[in-house]
Amino acid sequence: MSRIGSLGHRLYSGEVSYDFVGKRRRWYAISGAIVILALIGLFGRGLNLGIEFKGGSQFTIPSTTATVEQARAAVAASGVPGTSDAVVTQIGSDKIQIQTIPLTPTQSAAVTQQLAKDLGVSQGDIGVELIGPSWGGEITKRAVQGLIVFLVLVVVFLSAYFEWRLAVAALIALMHDLVITIGIYALTGFEVTPATVIGVLTILGFSLYDTVVVFDKVKENTRSITSGNRVTYSEAANLALNQTLVRSINTSVVALLPVTAILVIGVGLLGAGTLKDLALALFVGTAAGTYSSIFIATPVACQLQEQRPEMKALAARVAARRAGGDSRRSSRRSGGGTATAVLEDVEVESDAESDGPATVTRDDLTASPVTQTGPRAQPRRNQTRSQRKRKR
Repeated sequence: MSRIGSLGHRLYSGEVSYDFVGKRRRWYAISGAIVILALIGLFGRGLNLGIEFKGGSQFTIPSTTATVEQARAAVAASGVPGTSDAVVTQIGSDKIQIQTIPLTPTQSAAVTQQLAKDLGVSQGDIGVELIGPSWGGEITKRAVQGLIVFLVLVVVFLSAYFEWRLAVAALIALMHDLVITIGIYALTGFEVTPATVIGVLTILGFSLYDTVVVFDKVKENTRSITSGNRVTYSEAANLALNQTLVRSINTSVVALLPVTAILVIGVGLLGAGTLKDLALALFVGTAAGTYSSIFIATPVACQLQEQRPEMKALAARVAARRAGGDSRRSSRRSGGGTATAVLEDVEVESDAESDGPATVTRDDLTASPVTQTGPRAQPRRNQTRSQRKRKR
């Protein structure tokens, strides 16, 4: 942990820095490939919608001895059309859930009778539900309405607190997280339930939170930046990204720990389907949100900001200042060589008729001799008076 703290301090102080913004094309390429793959899964394979969205009949069997295979065989043995493709899952350690296409009351009674016979349970203990697709459609409608309101509020808030360019960058990052999360559901074939919708809406808030933290540091680092000529907007934003990097990673790890626990314990041990749907959306969305807040949101914001005339003028001033500094350093290096050459041209002439010091001449430049007026031998320090008398 001390190493992480030391790294965080070095990143914050600027001693160590990674050019996230400068290498944005690399991050765009990686995200583009993932998004394309997600879209292929979404439009090619499609989503595995749960019974709440497409409607159907659901049977819940309380049994500690029956297995999933026995329940699937019992449903198929009922002879009801369409039950051979029933979805059978284990719920905890004492329940089995069976989902089929919508059945009539007569067909549901036939399936219930066959299940009770083959699994050794009472017909009265078997729960039967007929779920219509209108309920799932209403949930979807409300979710879309909530998403639209959420995005509008995000744009208004970010435009007021930061500016519209940063709001656009945050929206791009949010859409990036949304597409990747839905695409992974399509590619893996996980069932989409109302809990999944709730999880997706939740991760949008987390992704936005992480992005706002980075943008707030960018705002602090770029305040009054156009009045100087030392760093560009992208360089100041990249420093802010490095300064908040450890915080973003730590926040994401802490958020992923309970979600992972829900996935492993809630699903693996308890077999809770609703927990699985919610936790999977949170896990994928949190990971995608962390990536987008670091590699997508800030680079996109910098790219939009660098198009402003004042930022272009700032970049030109910074480049001119650095070019001037390079030329001065090169002239100092070349000036040192010139001084050596000049000294080689200097001639030392001695007046043979004079006992005085030599005269240094260089063309028409003459240095007058300096006459020594003080004693030639100075007494050494830390000598006693008797030692100085003996030398005399």
